[in-house]
Order: sequence, then structure tokens, then C-alpha cells
Amino acid sequence: MILSCQNIEKAFLEKQVLKNCSFHIEDYEKAAIVGINGAGKTTLLRIIVGEMEADGGVVAFSRDKSWGYLAQNAGVSGENTIYQELLSVKQHLIDLEKQIRSCEESMKHADDKQLEALMDQYTRLTHAFEMENGYAYKSELVGVLKGLGFTEEEFEKKVNTLSGGQKTRVALGKLLLQKPDLIILDEPTNHLDMSSIAWLETYLLNYKGAVLIVSHDRYFLDKIASKVIEIDNTKVTVFSGNYSDYAAKKEMLRQAQWNAYLNQQAEIKHQEEVIAKLRSFNREKSIKRAESREKMLDKIDVLDKPTEVRTDMRIELVPRIESGNDVLSVEKLSKSFGNEHLFSDLSFELKKGEHVAIIGDNGTGKTTILKIINEIVKADAGKIRLGSKVQVGYYDQEHHVLHTDKTLFEEISDEYPTLTNTEIRNTLAAFLFTGEDVFKRISDLSGGERGRVSLAKLMLSECNFLILDEPTNHLDITSKEILEDALNSYTGTVLYVSHDRYFINRTASRILELSDRQLTQYLGNYDYYLEKKAETQTAVPVQTASSSSPAHGFAAFPTAAVSVKSSAPSEAKLSWQEQKEREAARRKKENALKRCEEQIAKLEERDREIDEEMALPEVATSVSKLQKLSKEKDEIAEKLLELMEQWEALSE
Repeated sequence: MILSCQNIEKAFLEKQVLKNCSFHIEDYEKAAIVGINGAGKTTLLRIIVGEMEADGGVVAFSRDKSWGYLAQNAGVSGENTIYQELLSVKQHLIDLEKQIRSCEESMKHADDKQLEALMDQYTRLTHAFEMENGYAYKSELVGVLKGLGFTEEEFEKKVNTLSGGQKTRVALGKLLLQKPDLIILDEPTNHLDMSSIAWLETYLLNYKGAVLIVSHDRYFLDKIASKVIEIDNTKVTVFSGNYSDYAAKKEMLRQAQWNAYLNQQAEIKHQEEVIAKLRSFNREKSIKRAESREKMLDKIDVLDKPTEVRTDMRIELVPRIESGNDVLSVEKLSKSFGNEHLFSDLSFELKKGEHVAIIGDNGTGKTTILKIINEIVKADAGKIRLGSKVQVGYYDQEHHVLHTDKTLFEEISDEYPTLTNTEIRNTLAAFLFTGEDVFKRISDLSGGERGRVSLAKLMLSECNFLILDEPTNHLDITSKEILEDALNSYTGTVLYVSHDRYFINRTASRILELSDRQLTQYLGNYDYYLEKKAETQTAVPVQTASSSSPAHGFAAFPTAAVSVKSSAPSEAKLSWQEQKEREAARRKKENALKRCEEQIAKLEERDREIDEEMALPEVATSVSKLQKLSKEKDEIAEKLLELMEQWEALSE
């Protein structure tokens, strides 16, 4: 066991946040802490790492174990470059390497007595260097930086010139390179794009230590977690399995608790009715029997009413009118900002009822596409056409559609003047704004609260075409699920940008990937996209429009059914020739993998032979032989690193 938390308690003024919370983390275990916003997840982490004092309970780490913590908005500062900042983590290896080089130089001029001592020192130093993977620390550092989304051109950027999100990524990189026995992460995916999150998943899954994560990214938790620690109504419950396992067990448990509560309430009501009836008889025996039943009723341990799940916030998205079948046509769209060229000749279309997600790395121009469609940003070239009776509702991740100087009540009443005061209050209450909350100014709201106001306006708009930019940002898991259900029951058309893979998986029927300044489409959800991306890479670019235009005025773009025919989930079985080619490619990879493993084995055997040779008396006293063998050993280490990277790629 690496961490034990026993009976942790914490209250802020009169609000109890944590009560008798107990759990433990085993060596190499991957655990997640989940709960709604405000449940106390970050508070619990801060208590664990000693940043906050608990009101009661004990936090205990194993004596011989190390841990590292990354807060939500942790960052770095100073004059170092990004590369230098991460390199500082490996300073002990740099110092060790200098000592090895110094020892080698000293051996050149040493007498026999000195040489023996230097050889002992050299052996000790090189062994320590190898044990800490010293020959590969630079490539490891570069791998972490690239995995977290930094390009080689950015390695030399000064840390103090970075954005808050970039500084958090640097801090995360430093923590990963430190390799503590327990990594504690608070919302580590907040500032990462999809490819970086996927890289982090793989890194943490293969991490030779324990991990404790707070995250709202359910797809991430499904991949990483083998245990889920839930904070609900001040209490902690531990579930084995990943997030999906937890969600299923939680629903079963909640249903059982609800049934037990209802059954007990029915029994209590029945007993009260019997007692009232016995008393109404007004006889000595009946009164005594009533009193006896009352005593029994008083002894019942009354169950608390289970907390209602997903009933507080209510979203119902209903179009006021139906649009035509052709909702949106985008033709040869191009956009640059100065020397930064985002995309060119993008063409795609949306039909009524489609739910389409645009995905891609940060900075590729996904949000810009939405802003061009909404006429917030002007395109350099291209045409945007909306179909017949199309009414657009826009959700902006930065919430520019909100007026910061207005109160919540004014924001709704000014936009929808026909609503009565009661209707406005009821709408805001459906999004958890009650009482005096409705008179708060937009400028005073948190990101999550602004998101709920934007969703309220979206619901009231009754539009038939929703354009959403990162709609799940700042929402907790419960709120995300409510939004997912609302979108899945929505009969209109949806186009959205999101990094939330679980959300995409549940709500998208088609995916447009923006990469290398082009769009590629996949007919299916996120799991299907991953499958096709990994297997075939054969999705058709959504670029080419027909030279002729149909009679209804839309450019003739390939429809979903045509443009990605080769990637449709219901594709026909592979032909015999295709199966043969795929089998041949598989065998070729297997043979390459086998050859790679054989080369690695030979080099490792030679490395062991060199160690034995260096220990021989006639070699140990010869500086030239030692240097020659040491050089060969370094070359073997470099070649092994290349082969292992090749092996990893072939294995995938």
C-alpha cells in the first residue's frame, strides 16, 4: 500500500464537504476520484498532499515511497526554455554523466594504484547511470514534450512567455519525468488536445507506479482507472473497475437504495395508518396496541432519501419549426491569420437531423470554422449557405453571446421579452439558478455557471440547427450526461466542436477530422473513427465539389452515404484479394518484429559480454582496451534505443 486515508473530514463554515472518508491506494494501482462540481474532489487532493489541513482523520504515505502532485492550474516560471525546464528534472543524470567523463579522463593519466580506484568508481557510476536509463534520458524528454503537444520549434520558447495552459503542460511534463511512486493529477486533460490526451493515456497505463486522478473526462477514466473513488454527499464509496463499470454499479446501487427507501416509506405510512385507526377506536386495548406499534416505529432506523440523480438540471431542446432537408453547405472555405494558414478549400454539407462533430488538434481552426458559419469571423474565400427555414442557435465556448454587464434575469428577459417573470425564473431554476442567484451579474459567474446560462438561452431559442463550441467545458459529469441525453433526443441538426471523446461517442453520427488543413469524414461515432483511423486510414477527404450545381441552389457535395462509402460501418466483407493482401501485410510486420527482437537479443548478449571482458584483469588494467569497449558499449546503447523504438512501433 502506498497511500492510506482514514476518516478524513472537512467543513467550510457550516457546510460539511467530507465526512469519514476512507480509502487506500495500492502500489501500481490506477485510481480515479469522481463527483459533481463542489463535491470536494480537489479539497481531498489538497488534504492528501498537505496543502490543506483536515478537520479530522489521517493521511499516511508509505515511508519509502515518493509522490508528485499536479494542481489544476499549476505552472512554471523563470527564464528557462521549455526544454531546459524539463531537462532540470534530469540534473542528477547530467551530473552523473559529467562524473563518468571526468573519471574517463583521469584514467588516461593514472598509475596502477590510482587506476584500480578509478575503475571501481567508473563501474559504480556507469551502473547507476544505466539503472536510471541514463543513455536514453534525452530521447525520453523529447518524447514527453512531443507527447504533450509541443513541437520542436517550441522547445526553445521561454517559459515566462507561455500561456497558462502551456505552463501547465510543462509542469505535467516535469512531473512525469520525475517518475514518483505515486502521481496525483487534478484535471490533467484540461489543457491537452485529443492526440496529447491519447498519448497521456498510454503513458499512464504503462507507468511503473501508482496514479490517482481527478477528472471529468470519462473516456480518459475508462482507459486509465481500475478503481473509482466516488465523493457523493460528503461520503466516499469505492468501486472496482473503470468509469463505465462504476456508472453501471452506481445505477444499480442507487436503484436498490431507492427501492429500499420507497419500501420503508410505504411500511412507515402503513404503520401510521394502522396506529391512527387503532386510536380512532378509542378503546383501552386498541390504544395500547397503537402505543406498542408507535414504540416499534420509533426504533426503526429511517433510511435517508437517496440523492436524486440528474433531476436538478433540466434541458429540453425542441425546434419550433422543421428545416428543409439541406441545412448547411460549405464550399471551398479558406482562412489565414497573417502568416498562419489554417485551412483552404474545405467543403462539406449537413442534412436535416445529422449530429456532426469536428475534431482535430489545438490550433487547426475548428472554432474558426464555426465562427465563419456564424458570421463572427470573415472567411478569406469560400461560400456558406444555409438551407430553407434554418434557424441557428450558437453556443460559444468563450460565452461571447452573453452580456457581462447584465444580470441573469436581464440576459433572459432582454433576449425573450415575451416571457413572464415566472417563466424566466422557472427557466433559470431548471439550470440551478434560484432565489437571489437570478440577480447575479454575468461577469461574476464562474465558467461552469456561464455555460449553464448559455445552455438556458439555447433551450429557449427553439432553433433547428445548433452550432456548439466545446459545450462540455466546465460541466461536471452529471451535467454532461444531461446535455448528451438532450442532444440525442433533439430532432434538429447539430454541428459541434469538442475534445470530449465520451461526449462525441454518445452524440455524433458523423465525424469531420481537421488535420493538415483538410477535412476527412468518418460515418460513425468516436470509437468507429478510432477503429478506421487505426486499421485502414482510408476515409475519403471531404474536399471535392461537383462542377455543376443542383436545381435547389446547393453545391453538389458528396453526401454522407456516398463520400465515405468505403468507411461505412455496414461495409461488405473484404474480397479474397483484399484479405490476402492484408494477411501478407500482417505477416510482413510479424517477421519484421521477430527480426527486431533477434537483433535486440544479440546486442544485449554482446553488452553482457563486454561487461565480462571489462572485468578481466588484463583488460581492467588497459586504458585503451577499456575505452574501446566503453565506446562499443555506448554504440550498443544507442542502437538498442533505436531498435526498441522500432519494436514499439511494430508492436502497435
